[in-house]
Amino acid sequence: MDMDGNKRVFHRLGVPSTASVSSRQQQQVCYHWKAGKCNRHPCPYLHRELPTPTQQSSNGAAPKRFAEDSGSQFLRRGPKFTGGSNTWGRVHGGNAVPKKMEKLCNHWVQGSCKFADKCRYLHSWSLGDCFDMLSQLEGHQKVVTGIAFPSGSSNLYTGSKDETLRVWDCQSGQCAGVANLGGEIGCMISEGPWVFVGLPNLVKAYNTQSNADLSLNGPVGQVYAMVVGNGLLFAGIQDGSILAWKFNAATNCFEPAASLTGHTLGVVSLVVGANRLYSGSMDNSIRVWNLETLQCIQILTDHTSVVMSVLCWDQFLLSCSLDKTVKVWVATDSGNLEVTYTHNEEHGVLHLCGMHDSEVKPVLMCSCNDNCVRVYDLPSFAERGKIFAKNEIRAIEVGPPGLFFTGDGTGQVRVWKWRDSP
Repeated sequence: MDMDGNKRVFHRLGVPSTASVSSRQQQQVCYHWKAGKCNRHPCPYLHRELPTPTQQSSNGAAPKRFAEDSGSQFLRRGPKFTGGSNTWGRVHGGNAVPKKMEKLCNHWVQGSCKFADKCRYLHSWSLGDCFDMLSQLEGHQKVVTGIAFPSGSSNLYTGSKDETLRVWDCQSGQCAGVANLGGEIGCMISEGPWVFVGLPNLVKAYNTQSNADLSLNGPVGQVYAMVVGNGLLFAGIQDGSILAWKFNAATNCFEPAASLTGHTLGVVSLVVGANRLYSGSMDNSIRVWNLETLQCIQILTDHTSVVMSVLCWDQFLLSCSLDKTVKVWVATDSGNLEVTYTHNEEHGVLHLCGMHDSEVKPVLMCSCNDNCVRVYDLPSFAERGKIFAKNEIRAIEVGPPGLFFTGDGTGQVRVWKWRDSP
């Protein structure tokens, strides 16, 4: 960074220091433009970013690039990790959220703010112009830990630490049923017509089409995470194990298939992609398991606190932790994963959810323990918007096209809709 006429500018790589002032200015990005407040017309500095020059690897060859996004999908079952690009964390314009007094008005939350539009704090549950809140579902008394929208169903299912499973009619927005399961719900997912609910020492399986109600025994302690892959249901357990069941159509039940051990503390996040199972744990590590052999083939130890969530997107593995980071992993030529980009937050990150906006662009939702969800474009990590809550948001689920759901620590479930592009 240089001081030129008391105007701070950022030098671009590759500009020689002996270049003239005018030529250097042509290659410098205006500091005030980057801050969104340049008022000079014309401005002698750039109002855009330049691509970085191609770097050379240690052996003299150009490094492999991550594949550019082209119809990328967030996957439970993803393609093989290969290649890459250097675009992670590089902001190229976009709809970045302007910096404001990003704090909810406590009086507005309580319905008693007297300042109306003149209040210096937010009178909205979200910030940004890319989505709107459609409705709020009231009923749960404690933190919402799972949201599921099973295939072929017109109902939304939510689970909470208040030990209840609630069923919501998507047409009316009304609660259509409540089941008291006798234990805190640690997680909930859907796969096809099935809804799986993680409880202490038990997994409940409900078929929304046949009304089958099954109990899967075997867990020791709370079930924190579940995922389906390669015909198996996997559950991350409080004792550090991962249990697997296989559905037997002949007997119409789930039969124990395997127990994966290695983590020393509870397994709190699971995802399947690239013919691998990835597990994040309270022991600060991520284990990579071969889905065919169910053997651990790599242990990732770059996080320094609990790995709260893992996500597969396109060719990448994304992970978040209470260490205040989101890490992006890619496979090397040897097949092992390594960190290619680290995104830092001010607070611990609780949950990741990937989806597409109304223009089918990939976005990442990062729920942090400051009661806020930050919405980022991928792969640039340019901020698109924020969602606020009275308490931390522990559950985010993609719904029908254009919709998504959030559940927070107060028990509230909100329905959101992406805005159509103008």
